[in-house]
Amino acid sequence: MGKVSIVVPFKNTSKFLVDCLESIQNQTYQEWEVLAVNDGSTDPSAAVVSRFAQKDGRIRCFDNKGKGIIPALQTAYGYASGNYITRMDSDDIMKTRRLELMVNALQQKGVGHIAVGQVAYFSDQGISNGYQRYEAWLNQLTKKGANFIEIYKECVIPSPCWMVHVEDFERCGGFEHNRYPEDYDLTFRFYQEGLQVIPCKEVLHLWRDYPTRTSRTHLHYAQNYFLDIKLYYFLKLHYTPNRALVIWGAGFKGKQIAKSLVEKKIDFTWLCDNPKKIGKKIYGQPLHHFSKLTALNEPQSIITVANTIAQKEIRQYLDALSQHPMEDYYFFC
Repeated sequence: MGKVSIVVPFKNTSKFLVDCLESIQNQTYQEWEVLAVNDGSTDPSAAVVSRFAQKDGRIRCFDNKGKGIIPALQTAYGYASGNYITRMDSDDIMKTRRLELMVNALQQKGVGHIAVGQVAYFSDQGISNGYQRYEAWLNQLTKKGANFIEIYKECVIPSPCWMVHVEDFERCGGFEHNRYPEDYDLTFRFYQEGLQVIPCKEVLHLWRDYPTRTSRTHLHYAQNYFLDIKLYYFLKLHYTPNRALVIWGAGFKGKQIAKSLVEKKIDFTWLCDNPKKIGKKIYGQPLHHFSKLTALNEPQSIITVANTIAQKEIRQYLDALSQHPMEDYYFFC
């Protein structure tokens, strides 16, 4: 069947590591290796992993050759010897059949595919409505294998719940790109290289939420980093210079995208439906009523409007104009 290399970067997660590593040891699929990398922990995390490594030769622990998550991932992958590669967060828990089901899916479909699983948040303090909505949205996409159709909204491949053939991973550039958020960047590269998502109807990963979780606190997960990476890949993969580029919305995200386009000297038309903003200029760019869209040449729209009701209205308006998602319009939120 083949060995699975499981990359596990960790930093100050000693109180969660036992649950994490035991969930790997309890997998129904047992041909795996854990490549755990200590990213400068100041708590007993390294000692916890070392205790496991002494009793189970499939678990190895290394010190990060650099500093931060990307060097830690690169360090771990440098020691990988498996046929398949996956990530695991050191504060999370694998469902018992996760590896088995992912390996089976990849064996059945072959190279050019990515195995994913549904996720479930858990927390001692309860899960916020925002995370509940994200979980439901993500799982609905995963159930259909339709993750990439909304790739510009949020990261559509959960970082600790994917698996690919090593040859596909290396074709996509692996962990070598120094672009944050690193999980979102890798997801875009999976998409760019044409990997097909294998649908999954089961929850395979338990995602722990707590106040000091990295994705809540680290600078690299701030909103501007997400917008930068979305715009980078849009301009690389979908932007057509001879078509009119359009931004919908003049809130925080719309302004950030507009500012970046001005800095890149890329022309665009800015639309909104706020009477107080229509006719005014921001960053030297006038804001127009959305009806201007019909006068533009084959417009490509970046939609930064966050309100879900407004999003539905915009989608209906564009659909009525025979425009298509991921061809003519892209939701960035």
